[in-house]
Amino acid sequence: MFIWFIVPYGVEFISLKSKSFRNFAQGKSTVFIQDGKIMEDNLKKKGYSTDDLLEKLRDNNVFLASDVEFAVLEPSGTLSILPKRENLPLTAKDLGFKLAPKKEPQTIIMDGKVLLEPLANLSLNTNWLETELSKLNVSIENVFLGQADNDGQLTVDLYDDKIAVPEPTEKPLLLATMKKCQADLELFALATENEESKALYERNSKKVQKAIDTIFPYVN
Repeated sequence: MFIWFIVPYGVEFISLKSKSFRNFAQGKSTVFIQDGKIMEDNLKKKGYSTDDLLEKLRDNNVFLASDVEFAVLEPSGTLSILPKRENLPLTAKDLGFKLAPKKEPQTIIMDGKVLLEPLANLSLNTNWLETELSKLNVSIENVFLGQADNDGQLTVDLYDDKIAVPEPTEKPLLLATMKKCQADLELFALATENEESKALYERNSKKVQKAIDTIFPYVN
């Protein structure tokens, strides 16, 4: 028993200290595709056929080898791939949008019971929860699962699946209200003949529009 314990421990300890030993004991990564070109010799070294490579690519939802910029076979046997840039999905960063940090949602209702600790993690309380449930016209006893995000939006799953629960509307309503306020200010500016009042409405309309542009990535 001592030998069975000490040998794996020794191998693990030496692997942490020596990369060459780690490569020997655990294996090392092998490049299969580099700069969009398949490394045929590396495939042969690992005993991979073209069909095996294509199967690995399909496991990563890639169906054309020409769409891959870089692919490496990990010691665990998984194939990690980097698609060519033109095949990558667009991100908010690519579009120049700045998004608010997002924390993980918290489960605040489970089996019809309130979980106070997750609720406190979102800086919320039971009064807020009761208000949100009343908006949905449901009682807590009928909620199988309730989750809230860091924006204070509550989503629930009820025991009775036949009851339709409306989607959260806090963010769309906030944006719509701000847009209406900005439009009203523009109308006031057009309706008044007083130059001082017109300038005041126009100035505040621009301020509201600037606020809308600022929060749009966060609420849209």
